[in-house]
Amino acid sequence: MTDPVRAVAYRHSFPISDVDSLIDIEMPAPVPRARDLLVNVRAVSVNPVDVKRRRGSDPEGDPTVLGWDAAGVVEAVGREVSTFAVGDEVYYAGAIDRPGTNSQLHVVDERIVGPKPSTLSFSEAAAMPLTALVAWESLFDRLALTAESRGTLLVVGAAGGAGSMVVQLARALTEVTVVATASTPESQKWVLALGAHDVVDHHDLVAEVGSVAPDGVNYLFSTHSAGNVDAFADVLLPGGGIVAIDDPEDLDLMPLKSKSIAWHWEFMFTRPLFHTADMAVQHDALERVAQLVDAGVLRTTMTTELAPFNAATMRRAHQLIESGHTIGKVVVAGF
Repeated sequence: MTDPVRAVAYRHSFPISDVDSLIDIEMPAPVPRARDLLVNVRAVSVNPVDVKRRRGSDPEGDPTVLGWDAAGVVEAVGREVSTFAVGDEVYYAGAIDRPGTNSQLHVVDERIVGPKPSTLSFSEAAAMPLTALVAWESLFDRLALTAESRGTLLVVGAAGGAGSMVVQLARALTEVTVVATASTPESQKWVLALGAHDVVDHHDLVAEVGSVAPDGVNYLFSTHSAGNVDAFADVLLPGGGIVAIDDPEDLDLMPLKSKSIAWHWEFMFTRPLFHTADMAVQHDALERVAQLVDAGVLRTTMTTELAPFNAATMRRAHQLIESGHTIGKVVVAGF
């Protein structure tokens, strides 16, 4: 593929209903650095981080490409690349401080890229990397769960992309009992199909959790922390742990102190953002997730596939995410 490369970008933080909120552009093909792969993107998924960045960071006229999930084919490699070769099918979540994946060609550090699950389409694979990494790091890095871990895990917001992967990975790789929150019949059916042992409504969290885990829970994964800390303190056992991925303002954690409950933040972009010495842990996690998918243990969380790849389609995808009612993941294909 030669220049120019088609991409979807934004220049200003307009409401998604504005036709200029996301626009079609053409740009030169990116050039891979020493450890980079140049990927011919076949599908991307849209995450809440895309919406947060578009609404909260105005580029003041400079075309900025969003997107942090992709599946595609390696088109070229940097001079120091050792993990992948031209023609390999890959999937990854990228880095928040580099141009996004909403482009026909994209560059990404090989250390945060995994081999695409061979049993999935590009669209099905594109739904998974960011949320798989969020779930992996939440469970195994932050909460330090192992294959022998028992107890009860409460997953708040289980029907979303990240929650859907937390439920699956917890069931596949630990011995914990998984209690999921979901408030509609459709979302409840979804999380039970993913492997949750029980499902409760988050609108009365203390009473609902008490009905299925009367002794309390050991671990909690939160996508909705604002206004819930008191309830979290109530349902968690002493010495329990919380991992949160949202951005609540003015959070008061004092209700957790008397029970010595630990609060962990999970930000999937930490490793690539700070170029940590263990960046390749994300490659390893994505490779393991791909193996579990191909073994039939994990399933894609794609529920909506949109096409073709252009600004109009991407605006529709952002509208779905902004609605706050999506189950699973929204994918854009048709590059």
